[in-house]
Amino acid sequence: MEIQKISSRKIYEVIADQIKEQIVSGALTPGQKLPSAKELSERFQVGRSTVREALSALKAMGLVEIHQGEGSYVRSIESQDVDLPVFDSLLMSRETVVELIEARKALEISNAALAAEKRNDEDIAKFEAVLRNMEDSLGNEEEGERSDMLFHLTLAQATHNSIMARMIDSISTQMQTAIRETRRLQMYSSKTVSKQLLKEHKAIYQAILNRDPAGAQEAMRHHLFHVEQVLLKFLKK
Repeated sequence: MEIQKISSRKIYEVIADQIKEQIVSGALTPGQKLPSAKELSERFQVGRSTVREALSALKAMGLVEIHQGEGSYVRSIESQDVDLPVFDSLLMSRETVVELIEARKALEISNAALAAEKRNDEDIAKFEAVLRNMEDSLGNEEEGERSDMLFHLTLAQATHNSIMARMIDSISTQMQTAIRETRRLQMYSSKTVSKQLLKEHKAIYQAILNRDPAGAQEAMRHHLFHVEQVLLKFLKK
């Protein structure tokens, strides 16, 4: 008698699988826009945060693209794409998170220096908008998480290097999934932690504004060290 191991699955994983099946079957076609998070939450009878987790998982799998302020779209996929393991299921492994942190540090410290050298006025305006929203959203977990990711994506775009931007987009998605999986961290719902994160982001921005590559690298190194300590502290529990 063959018995399959019973696994405890999170709601967002079930939702992600349902959407994935429709993409693979062709029911959802490349370029098609998915229903809004609000509409999906109503259809699945779950909170919007759960829907966002499902969409992030699908993005990590390379099945959807998420455009801030526009929505989520089905990507064009090859048959081999759907055979890849679902990376978000591996994220609670300490080794995997440590490797993500190492990769993120290598990329983002370099990106900070590049952005300080190559940023333009449009980039500065985007940074200021993100920081304003971050400050207005202190203690708001959902908005804090979104603003944090947007800051780092804005920095990657300010390098004006498309390869760097794509790489950090992938790494950031995985890191956000890791953080989301460790909700006890309360990285964004705690006002004290949120204020510290805001201070660190402002220091990075100031160095970029001043066209100070060395200062930008040091500010980013300090910020990522803080995030690393919080994550690793949780993983020891």
